[in-house]
Amino acid sequence: MCLSQNTESLTVINVVLGIDLDNVDQIERSTVRLDSAAVSRPIFFRRLSTSCTQRVQRPPASPRHKTLMLVLRTFLRNRGQFASRRSFRDKENCLVQSRMCSTHPKAAVCQMTATPDKEANFSVCRDLVERAKAAGASVVFLPEGFDYIGSSREETLDLSESLAGETMGRHRQLARELGVWLSLGGFHERGENWGADRRIYNSHVVINTQGEIVSIYRKGHLFDVELTGRGVSLKESAFTIPGPRLAPPVQTPVGKVGLGVCYDLRFPELSSALQRHGAEILTYPSAFTVATGSAHWEVLLRARAIETQCFVFAAAQVGRHHGKRASYGHALAVDPWGVVLADCGGAEAGVAVVEVDLQRLWDARRDMPVQQHRREPQFYCSLD
Repeated sequence: MCLSQNTESLTVINVVLGIDLDNVDQIERSTVRLDSAAVSRPIFFRRLSTSCTQRVQRPPASPRHKTLMLVLRTFLRNRGQFASRRSFRDKENCLVQSRMCSTHPKAAVCQMTATPDKEANFSVCRDLVERAKAAGASVVFLPEGFDYIGSSREETLDLSESLAGETMGRHRQLARELGVWLSLGGFHERGENWGADRRIYNSHVVINTQGEIVSIYRKGHLFDVELTGRGVSLKESAFTIPGPRLAPPVQTPVGKVGLGVCYDLRFPELSSALQRHGAEILTYPSAFTVATGSAHWEVLLRARAIETQCFVFAAAQVGRHHGKRASYGHALAVDPWGVVLADCGGAEAGVAVVEVDLQRLWDARRDMPVQQHRREPQFYCSLD
């Protein structure tokens, strides 16, 4: 909070707090008698902010002014209150928030090392969700392969389940028990013709606090990549069905969430479509390889955040899952300006809890209205 030392701002303080600035002794005696209701009134901070912008020059502060500043700082620190000037700038009431208890909802981005052991994986997931809940998160994002990561095609298929199976049932119960939303992506979901073709979907499932499945997105871009010399050879399409469509962004306690999975991150058309349909948060639960992650992971996530002006949350797998596969880690939360809010690192499981202040999104979109500047589709197809 900016507190100017010019005469006008001191007069405002005098009016609101009822303190005689000409009597330093009274100021000192008033330390324990300040009217908290007066200080918390928006007009108090709004008038202070107005006087701050005038930048009136004056000689060095007198002892009584220094005493007043000390009184105010002590009071506000003890009350744990501060003023945001952003809402005043938008011609709204000045927002007074508590440092100790933020008004913004919190989201948790998780990182884990899944193995073929489904029971052990669920124990890890439960621990991560409990830690996130204890830290105040209302939505918890778990990574691709949260249920398991198999060591072979056969094992991956054998361990798969339907949405009505035990794994999803346990996570639905966990959401009900702890009263949190869960983003689970991607779940190894058996396809409609499982009995005939033994093929699965890589499904991103969202569960609400009642344990209800409120959204399902089946991964549309499959990772068929052979990186010569980098030790990466995966062909997801050998046993996975590409999803047929995008899922509409889903309203959650932290905002409208648009769903992707891992390799979808490389396709900006997907994120742009979700943003156009109201997404405020994009999420890419992933199991990036070490080779691709070290080269592209952060820059891709930040690019998707910047170009769509959305928050981006990317839960991640980390470390060695078995003898054939390891993941990069670095679960990230990125704001709409491309600033990394949290990074879980590349070594071990963990949880990063961040506040989701959607005003940052609206400020970014207002100050740089990229979507308004976007041309009609024909313009971008004019070279076809």
